[in-house]
Amino acid sequence: MKKRTKIIIFIVALILSIAWIVIVKTVDVGKVGPRGSEVGLSLINSSFHDLWHYDECGYNEFWYDLSWYIGLFSLAVVGIHGLLGLFQLITRKSLWKVDKCILAVGVLYIVTGGLYLLFEKVVINYRPIIMPGYQHLEASFPSSHTMLIIIVLGSAMLMAKTYIKKSSARLCIQFALLLIIIAAILGRVICGVHWFSDIIGGMLISLALLSLFSVFNEKADA
Repeated sequence: MKKRTKIIIFIVALILSIAWIVIVKTVDVGKVGPRGSEVGLSLINSSFHDLWHYDECGYNEFWYDLSWYIGLFSLAVVGIHGLLGLFQLITRKSLWKVDKCILAVGVLYIVTGGLYLLFEKVVINYRPIIMPGYQHLEASFPSSHTMLIIIVLGSAMLMAKTYIKKSSARLCIQFALLLIIIAAILGRVICGVHWFSDIIGGMLISLALLSLFSVFNEKADA
């Protein structure tokens, strides 16, 4: 994919992300959340939430656990990249001699973490349920699990070109990561701990960040 195309995708995804936040905050806002909390696109979100069967705890434990473990796997990938970057820093004795794609993915992770903290403070809406063991409402938009998994495993797919030279092995790994991402998104949609609009928001923001990362990753490969 050409650099110009990637930049266009980034701009479009960024605009859509911002527009989606505005829509969620202003369109069909209703008190359909726990304790009368307000949610945008209330009819769509509540109807979609009621489609799935939930356990006694108020959510689908299987899909919740599946997406949770995939999230842990994603954190392990972050750790591997961090250790690789640290090893290169120690052995090469200069930050600027660390592989550029490792530096780029490090910045990507930092930006993702920053967005997570931002949306914890700037609450767009709250979860559709109060999780067991919690007494308070939790911020729900965007789905941080969705963002984490798409961004970490998506960037790993892009970086595979740099570190896996054998095309057949690279394609197999990229396909496996894609299946894991799809399973995680489905799990987060079905498990019932997020509104549908939270998942869409996480996907749009992830697309924007990944498309921008792919531009810098392409430069690193050059």
